[in-house]
Amino acid sequence: MKKKILIIGKKSFVTSVLKDDLKKFFFLKIVDFENFLKIKKSHLTSFNYIINCSLNRGYVTKKYDIKNDFDYTIARKIKDYDIMYVYFSTRKIYKLGDNLKENSVKKPQSFYAKNKFITENKIFSLLKQKVLILRVSNLIGYSKTLSLRKIHNTFIDQFFLNIKKGYIIDNKKNYKDFLSSNQFSKIIVMLIKKKIYGVYNVSIGRKVYLHDVVKWLNFYNTRNYTVKKLPKHYLQQNFYLNNSKLLKTLNIKLSLTKLEKDCKRISKLYFKK
Repeated sequence: MKKKILIIGKKSFVTSVLKDDLKKFFFLKIVDFENFLKIKKSHLTSFNYIINCSLNRGYVTKKYDIKNDFDYTIARKIKDYDIMYVYFSTRKIYKLGDNLKENSVKKPQSFYAKNKFITENKIFSLLKQKVLILRVSNLIGYSKTLSLRKIHNTFIDQFFLNIKKGYIIDNKKNYKDFLSSNQFSKIIVMLIKKKIYGVYNVSIGRKVYLHDVVKWLNFYNTRNYTVKKLPKHYLQQNFYLNNSKLLKTLNIKLSLTKLEKDCKRISKLYFKK
């Protein structure tokens, strides 16, 4: 029998990334957060997994307030039922550095990162073996049905916003840990199939230079543009995650070549539309 999965967040970019792959293997229902709150117990207990992709603006921009914590609200509602919860945390909870493991030093800086770490601890205490906590690196993806995100902009949001303004930002020394949304969605499918719980870094697990990502995303661009240098303070924000726990658990490999192909596919979708 197919597992039943409930995704919360109809307008979320992550929902748009996940839904096609999840539909191939599972029964999938998507609702917004307000409608989730109205779901009765008899209906709720029919789901095996709940994935929250919705986000409150105040959670991103303000000090922790339980009223803004959608994830904890959801967790409290399902805590007495046999439902697995998938919680998307962030790589930003770590102190910046290289080869960051799940037990590396935590030093969240922004309200968003601090709030994510607070929620991690609250949800883990509440759900224990019924939660899968995923600390996700920088996702690279594009959806033709979605405009630039208004709540929580990412690298790719900023890249396309800059392109609209006629320039790109480049630097050969800056690196981060990027993962394509295509790779990400397949990882989520595998984690659900294997009934995995606990804490995992979800990343490509190596240095990915900004210069290369910009080159790949710009591959099909025929417009005129100028090149601006990355501000110096960004050079102090280099990082990559250690993903060995994830790779070992799923018995997979993640390649830079696949990331390049996915970036060029995104470039084609954007510039050839």
